[in-house]
Amino acid sequence: MYRFLLTPRWWGINVFVLLAIPFCVFMGSWQLSRFEARVDDHRSAKELAESARTEAARPLAELLPVDKATSGRRTTATGHYGKQLLVPDRQLDGRDGYYVLTLLRTDGGKALPVVRGWLPGSADSAKAPQPPAGQVTVTGTLQASETPGDNGVSAQGGLPAGQTSAISTASLVNLVPYDLYDAWVTLDTADSGMTAVPATAAADTGLDLKAFQNLGYTGEWFVFAGFVVFMWFRLLRREVEFARDAELGILPEETGESEETGESEETGESEETGESEETGAGSADRHERVQEDASTPVR
Repeated sequence: MYRFLLTPRWWGINVFVLLAIPFCVFMGSWQLSRFEARVDDHRSAKELAESARTEAARPLAELLPVDKATSGRRTTATGHYGKQLLVPDRQLDGRDGYYVLTLLRTDGGKALPVVRGWLPGSADSAKAPQPPAGQVTVTGTLQASETPGDNGVSAQGGLPAGQTSAISTASLVNLVPYDLYDAWVTLDTADSGMTAVPATAAADTGLDLKAFQNLGYTGEWFVFAGFVVFMWFRLLRREVEFARDAELGILPEETGESEETGESEETGESEETGESEETGAGSADRHERVQEDASTPVR
């Protein structure tokens, strides 16, 4: 009954199923591992943020380059403040405002972007406090360069002179005449008249939309695997039913042909019977005419 499984058609179906199921399971497991990794990163970032409040600040050179392990840690740097810029359209505690960003020229020759604080309202250079003169040592939280368009960072262009939409090396390199560190620092304590800007978690370490997309993809791949198994059993069951019908002599196609043949035979018989009846009627008429002619006297 199951000999049909050895046919080329079923060989192709079986090979497809044997390849599709492991592939779907692998992709589902991979998406699940991505979701679990994001959960672990979120937990680690939360623990790092809590420990960073109490740990001692480390020199900037020890924490570069910025990655998931160093983003959010406290650092210290020494230098002289240089060019100052404003970062508009930044919210803090539900209010609109802007960051005051000043470049700290370190002894190493590079400049470190330092967010000295936040001010409410529209960006106005006249309201932004000027940086302290002379050599200063700053202490704050290390942050990775922002990417325009991510995390709510504006990607708008055409800003007035002295403003930048994102705190990133790619944006600042065209605005300041210094070599830049690929990082920035937000001060623990803001300068006079401003509010300190809280640090943000490193990229791809939160339970954001991407994390839940991974979880949704996990479910989709496992559903695909189950659907492949379901369709294989459905096709197998239908093929078995056809095989049983064939063994019992119940074939829908042959039954239809026999019915058509029977109808044709019945039609032919009825046509022949009609022709015979017509022929018999014609012979009877001729016989009656012959008798009438015979009974008529000859004159």
